[in-house]
Amino acid sequence: MSTSNTRRVNCLIGNVEEEPTEFSVAVTACDIRLRGCVLRIPWEVSVLTLFDGSGCSRRDFLKVSTAALGGAVWPWSGFPPLQAADAVSLATGRSVVFLFLQGGPSQIETFDPKMTAPGGICSVNGEIGTRLPGVTFGSTMTRLASLADRFSIVRSFQTGDGNHDIKPIVGKATGGANLGAHYARVVGQNRAATGMPTNVLLYPQAAVPESGPAITSFGDLQSSGSLGGGYAPFTPSSQGAMQENLQLRMPLDRLDDRRSLLAGLDQTRRQNDQTESLDALRRQAFDTLLGGVSEAFDWRKEDPRTIQRYDTAPLVRPDQISRKWNNYNHYVDNSRSLGKLLLLARRLCERGCGFVTVTTSFVWDMHSDVNNAGVEEGMRYMGHPLDHAVSAFLEDVRDCGLSDKILLVVTGEMGRTPRINQNGGRDHWGNLTPLLLSGGGFPMGQVIGQSDRQAAEPQTSPIRIPNLVSTIMHTLVDVPQMRLKPGLPREVMSAAADAPRIEEI
Repeated sequence: MSTSNTRRVNCLIGNVEEEPTEFSVAVTACDIRLRGCVLRIPWEVSVLTLFDGSGCSRRDFLKVSTAALGGAVWPWSGFPPLQAADAVSLATGRSVVFLFLQGGPSQIETFDPKMTAPGGICSVNGEIGTRLPGVTFGSTMTRLASLADRFSIVRSFQTGDGNHDIKPIVGKATGGANLGAHYARVVGQNRAATGMPTNVLLYPQAAVPESGPAITSFGDLQSSGSLGGGYAPFTPSSQGAMQENLQLRMPLDRLDDRRSLLAGLDQTRRQNDQTESLDALRRQAFDTLLGGVSEAFDWRKEDPRTIQRYDTAPLVRPDQISRKWNNYNHYVDNSRSLGKLLLLARRLCERGCGFVTVTTSFVWDMHSDVNNAGVEEGMRYMGHPLDHAVSAFLEDVRDCGLSDKILLVVTGEMGRTPRINQNGGRDHWGNLTPLLLSGGGFPMGQVIGQSDRQAAEPQTSPIRIPNLVSTIMHTLVDVPQMRLKPGLPREVMSAAADAPRIEEI
């Protein structure tokens, strides 16, 4: 029996007379060999696949002795604990979808147009009135303007610097870990009843397989910092492997037969308490299959009318985007995938996932240089899909009765300069960043904070990243009870409690 830090799990249930079987569940990192049968656990896919590829029989499996199990490498080093009853009690029952607008969206062209400011500062695309008296948005936000009573806009949010990175999701306030990893560390990495991952990261490829590779040059959204790799977000792709690995390839009666077989190992197992983790993982594998995790990750299972409701692809066709920009492919990926990604996020939250990171392609860096379109053109490419996808999400979660159960957070790593540059773009700006919050049981239909006359600085008390992180953690977990839980890392407590929540919500 050997161990290794591979990222794929293959665990055998053999059979004397029948063909081998395969099924899956999220777990952690280790490689166990029993007479040629391999248990291998992936970090990046974090899916346990039970597969007999060696001809090892059920009888062979039953012959594994107490000594073989007892002498194994249990407990696995760094193995994250399975979800326990006390962990479940810390969860509030709410979920968070964090839509990360990578590249840095303009606060002016989105939700703070400043049309009374001089030319070169005010929104280049004009403004549109909203359902809130006296409140206007940038003119591409037409649908969101009509839904402004269903979310809150923060006009005093600042991320602190104009660097391309992946804050607020991964940064100083999160101890270098994806914010969802903190949540998973508190409540467990999977829902015990279904095997649903509690922390998921969706790149454009998760919805549209033709999308380009994930952009990681500015930071790793899969980072779990010092919390341990087992708490990193589950990161699916749409290229077939993930759904395929989560599907049951046998009749349910045969699966039940194998469940009975494994139960026959109870006496041997209980002779060594260290093997109980293996038993729990095996139960989790069955629960994952029967709980429909694979279906949750497939947005194509939705009603075609719902898919059409979310779909952003028709809004900006590839032939409508100028090919002179090096980011042309990212613009195309963003339009094709954004609506489907938010649909997938809703499906996951509906089925018990607690934290979903949705990241756009790197499209919001509107310098008007060789790589990026300027603000006026760029908002045609990015503003309309954002307006459509977020509006569809807000309407859908309301129709599903989930508005109070899901908090949607929309922001980027920074905002843009108040003054347009000579090429018609806006450059990096960390002193003011657009932020939209919707749902989660909070009061909606308000503007929180105010910016100065040029949308350059907060005019009221600034809201910063630690305030946002604390608000998210309080949405997800019972923080006062979490303080009483022994063994939680300092980084988790710090993320939840070091800064006050956003008071207005």
